[in-house]
Amino acid sequence: MPTYVRDDATDFRVIDRWDDGVGWLAAPDEEVRRASHAVRGDDGGVWLFDPLDAPGVDDLVAELGEVAGVAVLSNYHARDAGAIARRHDVPVSLPASMTRVEERVDVPIERFSGTLGESGFRVRTRTPLPGWREAVAYRPSDGTLYAPDVLGTAPLYRVGDERLGVYLFRRPAPPRELFDGLDVARILVGHGAGVFERPDEALEDALAGARERFPRALVENGASQIRALAGAMWE
Repeated sequence: MPTYVRDDATDFRVIDRWDDGVGWLAAPDEEVRRASHAVRGDDGGVWLFDPLDAPGVDDLVAELGEVAGVAVLSNYHARDAGAIARRHDVPVSLPASMTRVEERVDVPIERFSGTLGESGFRVRTRTPLPGWREAVAYRPSDGTLYAPDVLGTAPLYRVGDERLGVYLFRRPAPPRELFDGLDVARILVGHGAGVFERPDEALEDALAGARERFPRALVENGASQIRALAGAMWE
């Protein structure tokens, strides 16, 4: 299985669906399982998070409403945000401190702090590792949590019976501060399908067991994560 599939997508696979949103994989056969999401905002417009393009994605998104914006919440997730934003005549929204993305999207950029437009999502931005900026988004009105990189469900994130895993190189010091005080109803991730069944338990298990399970994760997923990290550097 290739780490990344960089060829133009010919189809996509829906992985998450609920009343106000949908998630898809544009390259289901890649190891890192890069996931994209469309979520109806509090204002009724649709926000796309870290999207990858594929034929038919516009029709999928249109089921939710009109695109209000495209947001990139990891500095390694420029993906197809620029092309999709241009097609819908909207800017790409970036957290105020986000680096690296602006030069990779040839469309107007809109910086924000705290809350993403009228979407209802609040963001917390951190630097998990040198050179890596990530914003975790949470919407109090419906308990939707989106974590681009620090959490994931792709196989290279998880060990044992984990339903949700912490990024390998954050396991020694899991980022509890990003998730304190959140009442979570669903967890969307940038790599893999979301967690909709008992997401609060899955999150607590991922954070509580991250350090203890680090040696096993290093043995089982270390090579895959290093390949994924190296591939991301070229995006």
